[in-house]
Amino acid sequence: AQDPGQGLVRAAAAAGIPITVIPGPTALVAALAGSGLPTDRFAFEGFLPREARRRRAHLEALKDDPRTLVFYEAPHRLQAALADMLAVLGDRPACIARELTKVHEEWQRDSLSGLVRQWAGRTPQGEFVIVVAGASPHEDEPAAVTDDAVILERLRAHIRAGADKKAAVRAVAAELRLPRRTVYQAALALPGEGAAPGADAAPGSGTPEN
Repeated sequence: AQDPGQGLVRAAAAAGIPITVIPGPTALVAALAGSGLPTDRFAFEGFLPREARRRRAHLEALKDDPRTLVFYEAPHRLQAALADMLAVLGDRPACIARELTKVHEEWQRDSLSGLVRQWAGRTPQGEFVIVVAGASPHEDEPAAVTDDAVILERLRAHIRAGADKKAAVRAVAAELRLPRRTVYQAALALPGEGAAPGADAAPGSGTPEN
């Protein structure tokens, strides 16, 4: 049977009423209860792998799982994890519960793309639980992501891992199923960026490469 609290949490959140969960022994249960997402079946996945390739492979294995997914995440990996979730799982309802039971407790109930936008440019601090809706039984292949915040976060992640600009553009275009021209245009917004060394042709010089 469906937990009746799910509808109450959604209604209270929509009305702007603060919601506080009295936790049991683990943060995952408190976050799940306060997320407003289905609680009848869920999978606790702990921390995602630190390395980007392994993290995306782990998410690929979960993308067709109909259960609500619950993750812990470290603050310095939050933005990369959200971007990978959006790219692999598609845009789904999700919730971030931060610093549960502490002075700076914070709840964010949004779509994955909305959460990526909310955390773009912020410096995450504290302990995070991410709750993500399970796959719809009739879900089509997720549409290609075009949000610049997601593209920039993936570019930064590849550059931090040691990739040069050209390799980062190619890798992100493949990950997010986008034309390289689209990713290149987003890369121009990175601090200190002009034309990326070795990047594809500048805008207007030819047909975008897919």
